Amino acid sequence: MTSALPQPPEVPVPTMGVEEEFFLVDPRTRAPVPRAPEVIRTLEPTLGDQVQAEFYRCQLELCTTPTASRTDLRDQLTALRAAGADAARAAGCRLVASGTAVVPPPAPVPVTDTPRYRRMARRFRGLVDGRLGVVCGCHVHVGTADRAQALALANLLRPDLPALQALLSNSPYDAGRESGFAGRRSVVFGRWPTVGPPPLLDVDAYEHTAAELVASGTVMDRRMIYWFARPSEHVPTLEVRVADANADVDMTVLLALLVRGLCLTALLDGAEAAEQPPVTEQRLLGAHRYAARYGLLGEALDPRTGARMPAAERIADLFRRAAPGLVAAGDLGEAGRLLERALDRGDGATRQRAVYQRRHRLREVVDALVVATAAT
Repeated sequence: MTSALPQPPEVPVPTMGVEEEFFLVDPRTRAPVPRAPEVIRTLEPTLGDQVQAEFYRCQLELCTTPTASRTDLRDQLTALRAAGADAARAAGCRLVASGTAVVPPPAPVPVTDTPRYRRMARRFRGLVDGRLGVVCGCHVHVGTADRAQALALANLLRPDLPALQALLSNSPYDAGRESGFAGRRSVVFGRWPTVGPPPLLDVDAYEHTAAELVASGTVMDRRMIYWFARPSEHVPTLEVRVADANADVDMTVLLALLVRGLCLTALLDGAEAAEQPPVTEQRLLGAHRYAARYGLLGEALDPRTGARMPAAERIADLFRRAAPGLVAAGDLGEAGRLLERALDRGDGATRQRAVYQRRHRLREVVDALVVATAAT
């Protein structure tokens, strides 16, 4: 299925926004602790709805406001992290950006006490263990004209999502063990219904699919449609939700710039972009498995051709295709600098493993993540 992307005489640069999920960990054990209610109470008077509770009480989410400026986006991200880190310290814990918990909690972490989360915990009790299923992601929103445009962009971005997943891999350790994955989060989160590549849909098909998912009990409500790219249910945006939470704020900025660059390139191409041939579900799933396993510095599968290649080569190809949009937004130079830095340093999983290799202590991995999360 394809969706038209009508091209206006001048394509405005879309806004972007970021939602980052964080763990709260004990400074002594480095394990997740259920202190989000205290931290959120401290932050709400100044941040309002930019701070949100997450499913487990050891997590919180910090959200930027929409902006067209990459400088403003980075400033917002660093300010939110600084505020979150200060509030966490005041509550006797630390703020950590990682896709999975490096050190396991000593006891199951309770679910956040809201009616919706309590219902989810009852409905999907087999997935809610409070130990192994706690994950943190990073979601990028790109402003769209309407739901039709958001779905058209989601259709076009499907082949690029595995490369973005690989680039942002930051979850090699899960509950005290080396997982064997660069991005273990996607495997753990993948137990939930609907997690995966978005289907090819237009507006009518989306409404029909969403209604069927809820009516069948597959999901509890439309907010539980966890596709890697989806139209937001409450704001006019495309939400890309394929990335691990990353301690390095520059990686988050790079992700946002690349997502917007790809979207803006598609909008500039208009109907020509909408005519690209679809990619098979099998290849998409395979590409996401490669991304989860190998991350940025390993092997990747190109979902367009089925060919295997270095992940860095796939990401370089993604950058080339995003370039027209990056140029239009004035982001080409900065995005190129950030990508070169990422390719030189490796993904977050590589850096976590490098810390562990020094003295084989997972607590030191957490300490390094705490420092990097709060650094500006």
